[in-house]
Amino acid sequence: MANWDTPWYRLDNAGTMYSALQKERYSAIYRFSAWMTEKVDPEALQRAVDRTMPRFPSFAVRMRRGLFWSYLEPNTAPGPFIKPDVADPCQPVRYKEDNGWLIRVYYYFHRISIEVFHAVSDGTGGLVFFRTLLAAYLEELGHKIPPGPGLLDLNEPPRPEEWEDAYLRYAGKTARAPVLMKRAYPNLGESEPFYTFHVTMGFMPVDKVKEKSKAMGVSITEYMAAVLLQVLMEKQHRERPHRELPVALAVPVDLRGLFPSETLRNFILTVQPVIDPNLGDWTLEEIASQVHHSMRQHVTAKELQAVFTRNVRYQTNPVLRCLPFFLKDPVVALSYRSRGVRPYSAVFTNPGLFKVPPEMAPHIEHMEVVLGQATVARPHVSSISYGNTMEITFAGTQKDAQTERDFFRALVRLGIPVKVVSNRR
Repeated sequence: MANWDTPWYRLDNAGTMYSALQKERYSAIYRFSAWMTEKVDPEALQRAVDRTMPRFPSFAVRMRRGLFWSYLEPNTAPGPFIKPDVADPCQPVRYKEDNGWLIRVYYYFHRISIEVFHAVSDGTGGLVFFRTLLAAYLEELGHKIPPGPGLLDLNEPPRPEEWEDAYLRYAGKTARAPVLMKRAYPNLGESEPFYTFHVTMGFMPVDKVKEKSKAMGVSITEYMAAVLLQVLMEKQHRERPHRELPVALAVPVDLRGLFPSETLRNFILTVQPVIDPNLGDWTLEEIASQVHHSMRQHVTAKELQAVFTRNVRYQTNPVLRCLPFFLKDPVVALSYRSRGVRPYSAVFTNPGLFKVPPEMAPHIEHMEVVLGQATVARPHVSSISYGNTMEITFAGTQKDAQTERDFFRALVRLGIPVKVVSNRR
């Protein structure tokens, strides 16, 4: 566990991977945005940031490189300072820029956005930070917001449980690698010049999506994953390959539901629902059932614990720990390409419903999420809901928009109305 009376702490298991993948033109970044009912007051937002950061010491950090590993240390530099928003979001972090801050805060008319380097926190931790920041902002405008679930009290000191390394805490005796196919349909496109980042969002009513998913006996996440898998299968079929490959998704799972933890750092793993087109034609109902049972089979405490135990053992191996970082990082990056890219056709993450205290609800119109660029030219898919509005984002550096176009058209054909917006020029 990190001790914030000491000058540094080790990266968690996921943070080690994301730091190893870090390049001048690539960082693992995600963004959450809230559209407020009133135009953003930049001065009030900066005051809210200044009040919120001390409550989140695991976010108020900078990255350092030692001889053997990267690590985080408390960032005492001024900032982070809010900025007007940019056309191409989720740009790579550079450790020597922005006073070393690994979190950004943007504003644009009614929109407030945060961007977080994934080595700092996963989406669950990021949402706790964002929810607390929005509450502090509304308080700066004169609204009284009481503490609630997923919303930290700025008048309380940080608790050690919030920055624990939950992977290390829950690592068990059994270690196993996840069972993954070697290669899935890659769904690659031609890459745009650096840094052109396409973001396309679809907005739809939650109650309509819930009606459709309930009719198939699956969750909303499983239903949307099934639609995405069907779209990718059809896209591969149109490309007429010599042999069609399985189509697979990487679906992140929040481990806090299986292993109780209040950590605001990373504590996730991915599971892999797969559809093999070589088995014949698949209806959407069949795909949804396959996804549903695959998730139930593999999202278990024992299986996921064995996977992250293996990852922790790699990270804590005394021989590997003694290797200089410039030898270790390429090994981690190669492992990610073989186990984190090739076995998947796309990433689909859905943190679900963004809940706030009743006092906050009237001030937020809708939520948005963007998962930053992949290491290859294909879109990342992410979703979030607020009230009766579900938002799904396709974001990536690929030139064509075929995947997102097919996906939103499929939803409309299924009877789900969709409003689409995009930054494509």
